[in-house]
Order: sequence, then structure tokens, then C-alpha cells
Amino acid sequence: MANEVVNQQVTNSLQAVQQATMTGDIIKHAGAGKAYQSVSQSTAIAIQDAADQLRNMSTISTTAAGVAMSQLLATGNVKEFTQVYAEINTMVTNSTENFSKIGEAASKVLNGFPTGD
Repeated sequence: MANEVVNQQVTNSLQAVQQATMTGDIIKHAGAGKAYQSVSQSTAIAIQDAADQLRNMSTISTTAAGVAMSQLLATGNVKEFTQVYAEINTMVTNSTENFSKIGEAASKVLNGFPTGD
């Protein structure tokens, strides 16, 4: 095998491909594109995590509202129920605002990142 000669046309073709794909600009653009894809994936994960947190807070608040309602029915204490329900609504509002802020921040990061063009 060591004595076999590679056809010169094959060698020339390989050299031409290397020269066409291994230039500084090609490598620079490819690297920037890969970095952009990585940042894009990271921002998508951050938004997914925020959506999970929002969903979890919705479940918690629904459960808390159910418990508060059962206590209202058992005790008739409207004032306490009103206070608890207000806190539940504040928790949901804060979670929604947090989701929005994370989405906006992720979008800003992604839009500000160079794409390699």
C-alpha cells in the first residue's frame, strides 16, 4: 500500500478544496455562525426555563387559591381570603412579568450577537 501512487488529479482536487475552504474568511464566518447557533440555543433554553417557571407558578397559585377557597367556605373569614387571594394574584403577576423580562433579555442578547455575515 505504501508504494501506491495517488493520481495527480486527485491530489490537485484535494488541494483546491483545502484552499477554498480553509481560508481565514471561511473559518471566521464558520466560527461566528457556530457561536451564533450556540447563543441562539442558550437563549431558547432560557425562555423555555422561564415558561416552565411560569407554568409551575400557575399550578402553585391555582392550588393556593383552591386551599384559600376551602378555608373561606370552612371559616367564613372573607377578609383573610381576600388578603390571600391578593397575594396569589401578585405572585402570578410577578411571574408573568419575569417571563416577559427574560424573553426580552434573551431576544436582546440574540439580536445583538454577530451572525458571521
